[in-house]
Amino acid sequence: MNASQQWIALRTIIIKEFLRFIRIWKQTVLPPMITTGLYFIIFGNLIGERIGEMEGYRYIDFIVPGLILMAVITQSYANTVSSFYMAKFQRNIEEMMVSPTPNYIIVLGYTGGGIARGLIVGVAVTTVSMIFTQLNIHNIAVLLSIVTLTATLFSLAGIINAIYAKTFDDISIIPTFILTPLTYLGGIFYSITLLPNFWQNVSLANPILYMINAFRYGFIGVSDINLSISYSIIIAFIIALYLFCLRLLNKGVGIRS
Repeated sequence: MNASQQWIALRTIIIKEFLRFIRIWKQTVLPPMITTGLYFIIFGNLIGERIGEMEGYRYIDFIVPGLILMAVITQSYANTVSSFYMAKFQRNIEEMMVSPTPNYIIVLGYTGGGIARGLIVGVAVTTVSMIFTQLNIHNIAVLLSIVTLTATLFSLAGIINAIYAKTFDDISIIPTFILTPLTYLGGIFYSITLLPNFWQNVSLANPILYMINAFRYGFIGVSDINLSISYSIIIAFIIALYLFCLRLLNKGVGIRS
């Protein structure tokens, strides 16, 4: 395939993925808006008023970036893991792999769909947050780059989960037992400076901590982690997961029987 044909293939996969989740927006976009709204009511207004300030900011303003990014993480991951597994289950992915479409185009296409869902949900959740607080953006470039990179990373992670999954139950194991705990322990509701030194060091092993802190810096200009370190770790994970996805597809892991 030449460059023009590859672009058409990539665009087709992304559009297909976009239409797949936007047609059922009541199941893909609306639920995270409602869930995040409940977080704002409970943690922002009710509990937040008792907590007071965090790092010199109102508690609700402190947790807004983390809640937005949490929605982006879960939705970008959910989009690729469910879509790619269904393509595997229905044998559609095999048709794509025997076509002239390169495997890296397949990976980029599904990743693009995950990014689209993550960003759309991110915008929707941000709109909900404006009902509860006035958002102030400290650095728009950091904000947009971090949310895009985060959606990219977890879209790739979702593909890997789908490749290894053998049943529908398998696609929920990683989100339930790994992704959710790491997200909640990633500094959404607190600053790691509140933790004892030992647990601060343990928290540094959580990659989501770097994403949430960098995203929070984009909003309010406060971060527990150096920004350059956050970018380095996120980009390193993206490169590693992308290469791993390609290796799995090239070897036919989870696809060829």
